[in-house]
Amino acid sequence: MLIAITRLPEKAGRDAALCAEFGHECYTVSPLRAELIEDAIARFVAEANQGAFDCIFFTSALPAEVIAPKLSLPDGVRSVAIGPQTARTLARHGIEAETLPSFYSADFAPYLGEWLAGRRVGIPRAAVPNPGLLEAIRSAGGEACEYPSYHLVPSGEALDTGRADAVLFTSASSFREARWTRRPGQVVAAIGRVTAAAMEEIPPDVVGDGSLAGTLAALNRWTEEESTHA
Repeated sequence: MLIAITRLPEKAGRDAALCAEFGHECYTVSPLRAELIEDAIARFVAEANQGAFDCIFFTSALPAEVIAPKLSLPDGVRSVAIGPQTARTLARHGIEAETLPSFYSADFAPYLGEWLAGRRVGIPRAAVPNPGLLEAIRSAGGEACEYPSYHLVPSGEALDTGRADAVLFTSASSFREARWTRRPGQVVAAIGRVTAAAMEEIPPDVVGDGSLAGTLAALNRWTEEESTHA
């Protein structure tokens, strides 16, 4: 299949290579663009390098790409990536990060558990509220230090999805802001349950596990089942 994947261009990373591993081709469509908040990024980097945090939670590949090259973290600081692409981005810049087992920010506090008590967590992320994450850290006895590092701004452009066999939405925001028309027979996929929950208008045929690899695997299983029933 040819898959249109909703991404910030800066986050496309290994999308093409990963799709090829699953027998597909892909291209990026961008219903959103990122505007960096430079002063917040500089403040976070300065505080992180001074040892202000016991743990840093990278919730996407974009802040990892922008911030990691500027970090010189003291020993003992834990780095946690929300998913494998973010972890790979950090690794390219010399930061070995743990990866959440299920790729959702809601799983961050349960993953760290009792370790969070008395610890400060630095979170450079999009300027999109996530009160559940902050409250979960506080409930575990930790201190959540959030740094809105970029704005997500609707591109306002009609997406080039008509030639794609499948359209894969990677976030709830990308679906809500997308200007596109589903053509007959086109497969629609959500990268995970949070994105799928936002897609009531066009329920997805395929729902992944929160990662691109898991979504591609689910797409292949769905395709096999459809061909069996045809």
